[in-house]
Formats: sequence, C-alpha cells, structure tokens
Amino acid sequence: MDTIKMKRELENRLRSEKRSLIYDRDKEILRVENVETGKGINVSIPNIVSKWHEKKETAIDEVVYYVEEALDVMGVQQSMSGKEKLIFPVIRSTSFPIESTEGIRFFTEDHTAETRIFYALDLGSTYRLIDEVMLEKEQWDKEKIKQMARFNLRSLSTETKQDTVAGNQFYFLNTNDGYDASRILNDKFLKEMSQRVTGDMTISVPHQDVLIIGDIQNETGYDVLAQMTMSFFTNGHVPITALSFIYEEGQFEPIFIMGKNRKQ
Repeated sequence: MDTIKMKRELENRLRSEKRSLIYDRDKEILRVENVETGKGINVSIPNIVSKWHEKKETAIDEVVYYVEEALDVMGVQQSMSGKEKLIFPVIRSTSFPIESTEGIRFFTEDHTAETRIFYALDLGSTYRLIDEVMLEKEQWDKEKIKQMARFNLRSLSTETKQDTVAGNQFYFLNTNDGYDASRILNDKFLKEMSQRVTGDMTISVPHQDVLIIGDIQNETGYDVLAQMTMSFFTNGHVPITALSFIYEEGQFEPIFIMGKNRKQ
C-alpha cells in the first residue's frame, strides 16, 4: 500500500454528494468537507499508510469512522442544558490545538508538561469539545463544569487487565469509550491502585483509548514500559504522549528512560 493507493481507497470510502474531497499533493493531505456546513477535516495519507502496514484494513476502517463521525458533529449547534451527566474531561497532548479551525478557544485546564485537560459533551458515538462560545451562550460556570466532569468520570468502569513481564506487573484499562486515558484524573482510582502496587507506580497515557499502570520492580520493567508506551503511542488513533509518569502522593513526575538506564 502506497500513498496513491491509500488516497484512492479513502476517496472511494468517503465519497458522498454531501461532501467535497480536496487533495493537497505537496503535503499529501486529503481534506474532506461537508458541503452544507463548510466544515471539514484533514487526513494525512502517509500516517494512514504507516498504520496500514501494521493494522491492515482496520486502519482504514478507523479513519473512515473517525472522519464520518466528526463531520456529522461539525457545524451542528449543541446544547449542554439537561445533559449534565454527559460532560467528561478529556486528556490530550499539549500539542493538540487549543482552538477550533474557526479560531474559537476550547475550554481547557493545565495538567502536566505533556498533557492538557479538555472538556467534552458526550454525543453517543462521538463527542463535542466544549468551547468558550458554548460557555458564554449558556452562562455555565467553569468550576461547576470541572466538578461535574470529574464526578461523571468516576462513574465509568475502572476494570483493568493484568500482565506480568520479568517480575513487573502492568495493568491495562481499555474500554474504548473515548475516556480511557482520562481515568488519569480519577484520583480515587489512582489511590486504590497505589495501595496494590509494591514497587514504583507508573502511569502511561500513550493514546486516548488506553491507560497503563505499572508496578515496576526492576530496571527491566522500565525498559519494557518504554517499548510498550512507544508502541501504543505510534499506533494510537489519538496519540497523547510516549512519556510515562511516576505517581507518588497524588503527583505526576515524568520519567525519561534511556536504554538500560532510567532518568527521573
């Protein structure tokens, strides 16, 4: 699969009377727009080709689903009134845009040097990031939204799957509800996990749909963690950070793993 073949495949899958497809040959980006709203989304063809070599047709299915869901939401007015239980915090990389393509700032909150908190209105199969215009229109207090979102987050499942590698325990939270990485904001869950961990407790959010907690007992554990998080980060639909954090007394400290040595 090369960029030309991938471009044709995506065009075939995304073509519709309600959409326009524009290809930038120099940047190898396919832009898909809703002709009724004028809103659109850019798809990097080389990135999808790279993922295709590992995930095959699943990579194409994922991007098609993401684009179609995003286009359905764009340009549609959403109200938060009466939907208080559908507001959640969303973890993103600090490189993630803090404003929409129209220049409207999203409602965000600082988290770590690697991550930032956004807030979203859940729409079922997708969600809409809350922006300043929505807040002003409905006159909602920001602190109220933060508290509401954290409360709703705590209602989500925290069931994990466990794996043991070279004497190190790894716990994976992967429900694919769009808020797996956001569980890093569930203080109660993290404190409960810290009571189970006997070594160094690490937390990783390589992409939106996974949270990894490590019970690191030896240096090999850090090497495994580095390889694991990089693999998840590279293959994630919405990458966040390949760095992991040491969790201690409610604080997050980034760790930098180099070969057989760990720097904190």
